[in-house]
Amino acid sequence: MLNHIVIMGRLTRDPDVRRTPSGVSVTSFNIAVDRDFGSRDGEKTTDFIDCVAWRNTADFVGKYFTKGRMAVVSGRLQLRDWTDKDGNKRRSAEVVADNVYFGDSKKDREGGDEYRAPAYDSQIESEGYDTPVTGSNFAELDGDDGDLPF
Repeated sequence: MLNHIVIMGRLTRDPDVRRTPSGVSVTSFNIAVDRDFGSRDGEKTTDFIDCVAWRNTADFVGKYFTKGRMAVVSGRLQLRDWTDKDGNKRRSAEVVADNVYFGDSKKDREGGDEYRAPAYDSQIESEGYDTPVTGSNFAELDGDDGDLPF
């Protein structure tokens, strides 16, 4: 059996980062996802999908994502049954995020904080290097790219 979902949309609010009593990170956030088709009057319909991330993914989302940021969420759909304060039985659906990716670039964003690359790369430590990654060595080329071999 397979339960895998991928959604792409914008965060409707800043992520809510918490810790369980045992210290495990958990982050709740909501994604606004436009449907591919419109209603009969031509207007697009938007779904607001609850998401939750745990551990390292939760820390990543809490650190680098804010309201309005485009995110691609890959995970599984989870249904939960619960009882409200009036004793009514309810059911909620949410995406449990395994991976969250940036869906936009800093060029695409209008205002707000720019994304800054993490100042530390765990791969460097695992390979035995002492120098942390502090930024990007890439620069945008000026002029025509016609001479590039790719």
